[in-house]
Amino acid sequence: MRSKGTGGTAVDRIQELILAEGLAPGDPMPTEAALCERLGISRSSVREAMRTLASLDIVEVRHGHGTFVGTLSLAPLVDGLLFRARLDDGNDLGALREVVELRIALDLAVAEQLVEIYRGTENPELEGHVETMRELASAGEPFPEADAAFHTVLFSRLPNSLLRQLAQAFWEVHTTAVPLLGIAPAQDILKTVEAHRAMLTALEAGDAAAYREAVHQHYRPLGRVLDAAGTVEERSAGAG
Repeated sequence: MRSKGTGGTAVDRIQELILAEGLAPGDPMPTEAALCERLGISRSSVREAMRTLASLDIVEVRHGHGTFVGTLSLAPLVDGLLFRARLDDGNDLGALREVVELRIALDLAVAEQLVEIYRGTENPELEGHVETMRELASAGEPFPEADAAFHTVLFSRLPNSLLRQLAQAFWEVHTTAVPLLGIAPAQDILKTVEAHRAMLTALEAGDAAAYREAVHQHYRPLGRVLDAAGTVEERSAGAG
């Protein structure tokens, strides 16, 4: 448990103050002088703590306007996982594979919930995103924005906000890491597009098993690409 009062680090004590004051994301933080006085710590300690808290998105420094409680997003997690993926490049793409496995696990874990939400419904917005993906893929163009929009809308009706954030974070790591690592797009990318369509059709029909199969179809082209990239790296390492 974190120390309270005069104990703990400056970071801990500022976080405790945020909680004690009932501050919410976007609320202004006390000034540096006020924090020094209330917490009995030096200006240098406050500044160092604020830098740490800003890196965690717990506070946000708006130059010329002051410091505010941050949005508490998962941006630090995304940045850390992206760095890990780049660090693991050349080592069978282990970190990226793990992120993809987590995406699959999340998609499968919410099958029953999504079926209850979407059974018997019509979803023109989701259908529109699928059609945009199909048009772009047919033209040989990437479609990250439409893909992101599809998954964001699909999960938007789930009651668990942290789950929605995690799904978005893992998607962002996945789609950012692939081009950063120089991984070629799947040649059968249209199968991924059709899998999105199959996921939606299954949910509207109330068929959880069909939804789960469509999720696996969704990721198979990427799995083949990662396998191929890993094989190339292994050969390169062996040749070296």
